[in-house]
Amino acid sequence: MERTIRLHRPKRFKQLWPFYVLAAPGLLYFIIFHYAPMWGLVLAFKDFSPFRGVWDSPWVGLENFRAFFSTSDFYILLKNTLLISFLNLFVYFPFTILLSIMLHELRLQVFKRISQTIVYLPHFLSWVVIYGITISFFGPSGVINHYLEQWMNTNALFLVSNDWFRPLIVLQSIWKDAGWGTIIFLAALAGINPELYEAAKVDGANRFHNIRHITLPGIKSTIVILLLLKLGSSLDSNFMQIFLMTNSLNLEVSNVFDLFVYHIGLEQFNYSFAITVGLFKSVASLILVLGANYAAKLLGEDGIF
Repeated sequence: MERTIRLHRPKRFKQLWPFYVLAAPGLLYFIIFHYAPMWGLVLAFKDFSPFRGVWDSPWVGLENFRAFFSTSDFYILLKNTLLISFLNLFVYFPFTILLSIMLHELRLQVFKRISQTIVYLPHFLSWVVIYGITISFFGPSGVINHYLEQWMNTNALFLVSNDWFRPLIVLQSIWKDAGWGTIIFLAALAGINPELYEAAKVDGANRFHNIRHITLPGIKSTIVILLLLKLGSSLDSNFMQIFLMTNSLNLEVSNVFDLFVYHIGLEQFNYSFAITVGLFKSVASLILVLGANYAAKLLGEDGIF
């Protein structure tokens, strides 16, 4: 049997070579930009000096990790990063599901396509543009403060307030990416058998009953998988978004791991310490994914592996 398989491999390759060619750019991308740079993780265990180079820099073992965990910044960074991530998880993620169901329930196809196009468009705007729009609405002389001064003779310092930083970050994420995030859910909704809705209609079910008993169970596996993937990036913040929204007055709540790596690595040139933070994030994210995947399987759901 093994010999037969070996004999057929060249023939099978000739039949499938177009698919290998199509897959090659994606494989090269991951090899060049995701796997090849991993050799640089060795710097987390060294006191890197650009003059000595990577291999000649002295080894320090786990000293960089001890220094990172012993600083007061660690707990602040962890708290800020997790709070922003979990706010996105419990507000942005459910809103994406709700928006997908609302689009799916539209019956007039022309209006449905127009609505989908409108909610997709903000995704293609840069965060610089989004920040400019935010200033136009929430800045000291923005639209909201204009009406607050006109109606209530007061104003609010949204952009420099610790209390308003996280809500604004979540609001920006929803406005920019919620529509784009509906694509996978809409594809899953399109795979639900229409006969289920017809049978439910015969039994007297209304739209809310259909959503509860047919739509949500039909996309449950997709929700679980995307939730697991979301947990895997819970320690990752959108650097450009956070960087633009951060200032000296809200640094107490805006200082996250990605921003810390930028300041330590690119401004202070402490590459070893920056890579240590990045390695910690990767390991912690892997543990979160494995734990959530295990919990999902215990609850009878299909995990990502």
